[in-house]
Amino acid sequence: MTRHFDAIIIGSGQAGPALAGRLTGAAMSVAFIEREHFGGTCVNDGCIPTKALVASAQAAFVARRHRDFGVTVGGPVGVDMHAVKARKDAIVAASAEGVAAWVKGMPRLTLFWGHARFTGPHSVAVNGEVLAAERIFINVGGRPFVPDWPALKDVPYLTNTGMMDVDFLPEHLVIVGGSYIGLEFAQMYRRFGAQVTVVEQGPRLIAREDEDVSEGVLDILAREGIEIRLNASCIGVARHDGGIAVSTDCAQGAPVILGSHVLLAIGRRPNTEDLGLDAAGIAVDARGFIQVDDQCRTNVPGVWALGDANGRGAFTHTSWNDYEIVAANLLDNDPRRVTDRIPAYALFIDPPLGRAGMSEREVRASGRPALIGKMPMTRVGRARERGETLGFMKVVVDAQTQAILGAALLGLNGDEIIHSLLDVMYAKAPYTVISRAMHIHPTVTELIPTLLQNLKALK
Repeated sequence: MTRHFDAIIIGSGQAGPALAGRLTGAAMSVAFIEREHFGGTCVNDGCIPTKALVASAQAAFVARRHRDFGVTVGGPVGVDMHAVKARKDAIVAASAEGVAAWVKGMPRLTLFWGHARFTGPHSVAVNGEVLAAERIFINVGGRPFVPDWPALKDVPYLTNTGMMDVDFLPEHLVIVGGSYIGLEFAQMYRRFGAQVTVVEQGPRLIAREDEDVSEGVLDILAREGIEIRLNASCIGVARHDGGIAVSTDCAQGAPVILGSHVLLAIGRRPNTEDLGLDAAGIAVDARGFIQVDDQCRTNVPGVWALGDANGRGAFTHTSWNDYEIVAANLLDNDPRRVTDRIPAYALFIDPPLGRAGMSEREVRASGRPALIGKMPMTRVGRARERGETLGFMKVVVDAQTQAILGAALLGLNGDEIIHSLLDVMYAKAPYTVISRAMHIHPTVTELIPTLLQNLKALK
């Protein structure tokens, strides 16, 4: 027997609950399927818990710098990892419970717990029951990528998911992967008190960024005592005296790194291989991402893919934007598109990196005439007052249209300040809108007009 609904949503990550709210609000019956826990990666082992840990690590870092601010405290600063984890768990629980209450309170929604598999283009099996709908929305997210190194079957390792259960301080955490996830964990655990080594195959950290950004991030981490090993062309792991031996073929440094724990942070993969997509005829690419068009529609009419599984973003905010695009097109007669959005994201080390639009390297590759402005954070009065002067601000502008093409803000509050540029980019307004604005003193953002008033030709 098949149960029929107006719509089926698979997965409760960022896009799923909001879309369910819009569909049920439009008087549609919705089958909502979740196999593990409400909230997806962001709530359970991504943005929310990691930023809670980052906040604890920052508190420890600032406390240790008390003398820099003329403050005295009694005794050394300690970190209670059980309490750190308990705080993180409480924040996660509140968020997950909020999503659960929201979904369960929706009218015309039926919740199914279990793993969904397609049995046809518009039918899904879950727990032995078959559900059918003319509209199906796939929102299954992703998980950490684990390489097929033979030794991994005999060696305990951590991923960003496993790190959520850690309530102790690793003596020496070796992190394989020098990109966003790995670097956030590197700094936080160094600040908690662990020895940390980052091993990266490439010649520099966060290779998608400009070289000066990579160098700036490396400088920030190295100043805190994090060892960075680059050009690790061959990486292997093995047990060693109760710990882990990570072998590397690096241009510099010892060929073997002895650590107590190893964290694999080398990318993510979509949760699509066990969905029965073949039975529905849904196309995926070579990496398993579901192929979608500019409105998140798959090649099968009436089936959409949102969030990490479609390979069009891999951020919580892009997943949410996927939901907005689908809802706008389906319910509001508002033809929004994935390609309308401007790439924007952050690296949440301290100080953070805020990024929007094109990198300097991408602008150079485009061949267009451009202007560039760059300013060290030492020029920013607010940063000096806070004792946080590492990093820089950089903006690239189209020389002909005066449109802001991209920006990299590595420094105090860079993850927030980037939006003052991003919103002007969406408005398609010239950079002079900001350069002629009067900003509040003393703030970090007040230096953005000054930065834009001193643009030079990009050579």
